[in-house]
Amino acid sequence: MRKVLRESLGVRKKFSGIFVRLGKKKNYRGHTEETVLIKTIIDLEDGNVVADHLWFAYTKGFQQVSLEAGVRIEFEARVKKYAKGYRNTQYKIDNRTTDYKLSHPTKISLSVG
Repeated sequence: MRKVLRESLGVRKKFSGIFVRLGKKKNYRGHTEETVLIKTIIDLEDGNVVADHLWFAYTKGFQQVSLEAGVRIEFEARVKKYAKGYRNTQYKIDNRTTDYKLSHPTKISLSVG
C-alpha cells in the first residue's frame, strides 16, 4: 500500500489519520522513546489511503494536541524512503527492501468535521 507514496518522494504534503495509541521503542543507545501510532493515513490532496498505519516519534507537535484514541488528526509531512528488513554484515545476510514513510510531521492539529 505504501508504494503509492513512491510517486510523491521528497514532497511535503498534508495528511490525515486516526490516532490509536502511544507506544515506546528503544533507540540506538538503549534508552526508550515514546511513539505515536496513527492508522488509516489519507492524502488530503486526492483523498486516497496511502498507509494502513505509521509510527511517529512523540514530538512536541503531538504533545500540544489533546490526543485521545479514535480522534482524527491532520498534519504535514515529507515522503521519504528507507531500508526495511534485516542485515548482518558478518554473515553477508541482507534481506532489506525499500519502503516509504512520512517524515518530520508538522502543523499537527485535530481534524475538524
